[in-house]
Amino acid sequence: MVNILVVDDHAVVRAGVHYIIDSLPDMRIGGEAATADEAIRLIRTQDWDVVLLDIAMPDKSGLEVLRQIKREKPNLPVLILSMHPENRYAVHMLRSGAAGYVQKEALAEELVNAINTVRSGRKYISYGVAELLTTQKENEGSKALHETLSRREYEIFCKLSQGEGVTKIADTLCLSVKTVSTYRTRILQKMNMATNADLIYYAIKEKLID
Repeated sequence: MVNILVVDDHAVVRAGVHYIIDSLPDMRIGGEAATADEAIRLIRTQDWDVVLLDIAMPDKSGLEVLRQIKREKPNLPVLILSMHPENRYAVHMLRSGAAGYVQKEALAEELVNAINTVRSGRKYISYGVAELLTTQKENEGSKALHETLSRREYEIFCKLSQGEGVTKIADTLCLSVKTVSTYRTRILQKMNMATNADLIYYAIKEKLID
């Protein structure tokens, strides 16, 4: 029996996943979490076979939750369940340790297939994500600016582009203000930009934020 934890702040989404999974004899929803902190608590106190994780949580980003899960339970497969199209986040989430990426409007069959795939220890790569990965490999010299960032740089870039200040980012990521400021300087240099406003404009233009 595959024991699944669903992490999503929308009750409708959790109910939809229940509707799909409850009809299957070999899977069950063993728990639900509506916040990142609740998810981490459940992951620490119970055993799970697969985590379905929303990319946007009210208290922390899905990327932060993913990183924490992989630090504490590196072998626990995390399947990202997102409303955002694959070209916005899928590659970054996979590189950060996600076992797969499924859009919320995907057919039930795809979700079940993804769960079975990651449960078996493999990565779930949809056709769309495979195309993205292939295209990126073929165009290593012409990456989008944000794709040149390291994982940590990208995480801080996302927070800066959402208007968060250096002090708040430092508190959230348990880093010093000086360290975050150093990352910010490096990000601006890599992306050939001068201010946070430039980062925000870029993120909006590239549809990395709403």
